[in-house]
Amino acid sequence: MTTTISRCFETLRRNHECALIPFITAGDPDLETTGKALQVLDRSGADIIELGVPYSDPLADGPVIQAAATRALERGTTLDQVLAMLHATTPGLQAPIVLFTYYNPILHRGIEKFLEQIKAAGVAGLVVPDLPLEEAAGLLEPASEVGIDLTLLVAPTSSAQRIKAIARASQGFIYLVSVTGVTGMRNQMESRVSDLLTQIRSVTDKPIGVGFGIWETEQARQVREWGADAAIVGSAIVKRLAEGTPEAGLDAIAEFCHNLKSGIKTTS
Repeated sequence: MTTTISRCFETLRRNHECALIPFITAGDPDLETTGKALQVLDRSGADIIELGVPYSDPLADGPVIQAAATRALERGTTLDQVLAMLHATTPGLQAPIVLFTYYNPILHRGIEKFLEQIKAAGVAGLVVPDLPLEEAAGLLEPASEVGIDLTLLVAPTSSAQRIKAIARASQGFIYLVSVTGVTGMRNQMESRVSDLLTQIRSVTDKPIGVGFGIWETEQARQVREWGADAAIVGSAIVKRLAEGTPEAGLDAIAEFCHNLKSGIKTTS
């Protein structure tokens, strides 16, 4: 089945473009600003937008995103409120929304109910960072049935056999974690990302997005030159959105997103 995310990557490949996937945390500084931020990113060059649902034990998130999730939870942000905001916002967006959430809230709500609700809210994809490949089948099949792409993560420590299995199962695209550890801003991209991209590319033609550690345009350009189909940028955007007034944060992420997209455009 061709999904919204698949069509997005197909269009970008035809145009020899690398996708920009910015990440923000829902509810930080508040849900009204989150809705506006989705619109701003959509207008400023985002091809797909990753939206994090705040969670009390975000094991994969670094300090910037953890702090954003804590602020959102302290304001009382709930999954139902996030979905209501998406219901109101997604009809006006061109960029598909990928929801980033941990597995426990999905199980708590019930897999089928959760998937139906996020689909109704306009979500196109799902990333569950604490869902191992061995347990993914119970979510992959029902997600596919409702038209939600469940994207799986490849870690730098993944074996060749595991990479092949993840690449086979992942939907929409493959999420390559560029560093061992949590999300966050790094001074430079690790050169082994290039080798990992080559290794994944040897076993699949699915799009590959690189995330965890990209915080400036030069790093995004580097992963594009190494062969990535998408650059995923989180902490650097979350940090800018949280600084100053909501209006100042929105202006900052608009400029940054525009610069990132301009920086990863190819000339071929």
